[in-house]
Amino acid sequence: MIIAMSRRIAVDLFNEIVALKQEWKDDDLTKGTIKVVMTASSADGPVMAKHHTTKQQRRDLADRMRDPSDPLKIVIVIDMWLTGFDVPCLHTMYIDKPMRGHNLMQAIARVNRVFKDKPGGLVVDYLGIATDLKKALSFYSDSGGKGDPTEDIEQAIEVMLEKLEIVQQMFNEESKTQKDILVEEPAAYYKGSYKFNYNRFFTGTPQEKLSIILQAEEHILGLQDGKNRFIREVTLLSQAFALSMPHEEAMAIKEEVAFFQAVKARLIKFDTPGKGKPYSEIETAIKQIVDEAITSDKVIDIFEAAGIEKPELSILSDEFLLEVQGMNHKNLAIELLKKILNDEIKSRLRTNLVKSKKFLEMLESAIKKYQNNLLTTAQIIEELIRIAKEVKESDKEGEKLGLSTEEVAFYNALETNDSAVKVLGDEILKTIAREIADKVKRNATIDWTIRESARAKLMVLVKRTLTKYGYPPDKQQKAIDTVLKQAELFADSLVDQ
Repeated sequence: MIIAMSRRIAVDLFNEIVALKQEWKDDDLTKGTIKVVMTASSADGPVMAKHHTTKQQRRDLADRMRDPSDPLKIVIVIDMWLTGFDVPCLHTMYIDKPMRGHNLMQAIARVNRVFKDKPGGLVVDYLGIATDLKKALSFYSDSGGKGDPTEDIEQAIEVMLEKLEIVQQMFNEESKTQKDILVEEPAAYYKGSYKFNYNRFFTGTPQEKLSIILQAEEHILGLQDGKNRFIREVTLLSQAFALSMPHEEAMAIKEEVAFFQAVKARLIKFDTPGKGKPYSEIETAIKQIVDEAITSDKVIDIFEAAGIEKPELSILSDEFLLEVQGMNHKNLAIELLKKILNDEIKSRLRTNLVKSKKFLEMLESAIKKYQNNLLTTAQIIEELIRIAKEVKESDKEGEKLGLSTEEVAFYNALETNDSAVKVLGDEILKTIAREIADKVKRNATIDWTIRESARAKLMVLVKRTLTKYGYPPDKQQKAIDTVLKQAELFADSLVDQ
């Protein structure tokens, strides 16, 4: 955002910028990279009048500005949008207009919002507002404000260079996967050293760049706690980098940072969301620095670059699992299988609680053994593929038993009790499962999940059904609890539908 002193200056500045960057200009308000946000009349003359915007048009421009993926990246304002305009992704403000006190703090607040990897905003001052800013900040502090609202850019650069060195050092560490990487690409490391050669990335073809990113990822995964360390340090580097732009020291390393962020983005793809946290790890600084680092004039198949045939069938098909097993990058194969399995199992949680929990426990147990060096790389891949096949096979259970998906879920909830299986046998358990599924379907209402009376009614229905068919009394409470949890998930999905 550029804050100009007058409408005339704003329009003149716009014309100067688009003279240098003609591709940024577009008279259509829904297109273009740069816009002036102002009002004008015919009395102002045609040059200024063409920048007039109505209230609705300014709303539309504001929506474009809030969208990080929209082509609109620069706005020139005079008085509008200096208060109450919230754009979290806005990262730089150029001030060429005298402002003081509350108005100055309000203006700076437009750019200092934390957003993903952006820890704060950059204010470029053309007038010398430092004294006024200190007074405004003094008022802010005296009023109870906390934190450090402004940081000198030199501090950000110091942190940026420190974090750059830490990330670079990770590519000098000995990796367990070095031998495997060298088999695929002899030039991946500098001769006679542990240093991974990522400089090849900056001169490679698009296909080679993707391969180098995969090799770099494999190198990081072969380090002690490499994945977590790399993601943490690159995130910190990105934050300091965002604050340091467009300083010449930041510009000098932008392509290197872009490479690190590309590797981090690949590693994050294999992560699964933490408890209650949405999966929203998207780079922001990368948008301003990968302008030249990764460019391509053709479409590159990611599967092909990873050495995998693109799966045409189910993600858990035998053909696809065989391709993963044969991947050159074994650590990537493990991460890929972990991610796929976790997603596949969690997608089944609503339809079958008992089976999904069982598979998640199997997955966690296998990963723990691998992390404790009780399984080799080859063994963990085999174990994950075995779990994947078991998950796939479990989807056919309903067909074998003659039950619907919902009925199978209740059948599994009931058969966790071994003594009940022995006493009642499969046929009775199937009958109970059918009856409970039907009762849940008929009693699920929009507000059932928040009404205690509805839950109590369901518990009575389940208990009566179990008693009716002679379900062992000593095992009934555990069965009721499990069936109720499954019933809640089942009813939730019915209500959603």
